[in-house]
Amino acid sequence: MSRSVGILGLGKYLPPRIVTNADIVAMGIDTSDEWIVDRTGIRERRIVDESMATSDMAVIAAQRAMERAQVEAKEIDLVIVATTSPDYLGFPSTACLVQDRLGLRNVGAFDLSAACSGFVYAMTTGAQFVETGHCKKVLVIGADCLSKWVDWTDRSSCILFGDGAGAAILGEVQPGRGIITSTLNSDGSEASILMIKDGGTRSMFSKTTLDTQANHIYMEGRSVFKVAVNTVVTALVDSLNKAGLTPQDIDLLVPHQANARIIEYVSGKLGLPPTKVFSNIEKYGNTSAASIPIALDEAVSEGRLVPGQIVATIGFGAGFTWATSILRWGV
Repeated sequence: MSRSVGILGLGKYLPPRIVTNADIVAMGIDTSDEWIVDRTGIRERRIVDESMATSDMAVIAAQRAMERAQVEAKEIDLVIVATTSPDYLGFPSTACLVQDRLGLRNVGAFDLSAACSGFVYAMTTGAQFVETGHCKKVLVIGADCLSKWVDWTDRSSCILFGDGAGAAILGEVQPGRGIITSTLNSDGSEASILMIKDGGTRSMFSKTTLDTQANHIYMEGRSVFKVAVNTVVTALVDSLNKAGLTPQDIDLLVPHQANARIIEYVSGKLGLPPTKVFSNIEKYGNTSAASIPIALDEAVSEGRLVPGQIVATIGFGAGFTWATSILRWGV
């Protein structure tokens, strides 16, 4: 028997250190607060200190989600961490580090790599385990430390990214609540527009890597913008159609916080007023896989997302990947 699956509780973590646009200008970057705000909508972002890694943020966000959901460690059956900035390259997985520090025993744990679409990918994956009865409760985390992958001399990318983590406890909810439909998409032909070129098995880390900064994020901004706007609206409409809904049925759109212009474009195409769109990009920048769960957590805390409402999420990022999920909120 198929089960209805939803989010039982949310938690987030954001580093205390705030880096403003003025701080970036003070680093010697040829830009200005006005230029950054006009093109991205970002005014500041949170950045970890040298001692903190992705798993550290993920653990705190998870603990807060468990507290909100009133779920104990012994009740969790699976951990999925969506990240493209793991503590270690290859292995061990960040999920295993999180599992250990949370005191979870005899559970599965794995990382999922889908860049900024990661949380929706992970939530969709985790929901299948609950729906089929394989698991009762799944911990899903989106966490990224992209400030450590950023070339802080590259004006086009260093202004965009921030660090953070968001977590959700998935479990069975009453019929009619929870995830209505989800859709996962990819287009590997666009892989080259947003990537880290060196450090993997295709091109191993070397002295040349350091000389050319090829171990940092490479992005073709205009190409990313074009692919994003050409895929996001269609994907959302397709998901709504699958659910028998229209854009007018959306009570709150929670998109990946990549660029204010993309958010404005998408909401405009869907005919959604600002009151139906959640955005916190000006405070945090692009936190990659953490972006949507952080936004969901804040939407609930601010009273903008309440039980019974329809919430639409859309993530998009390197790969190229994009993913949507439509939920009726509540347990």
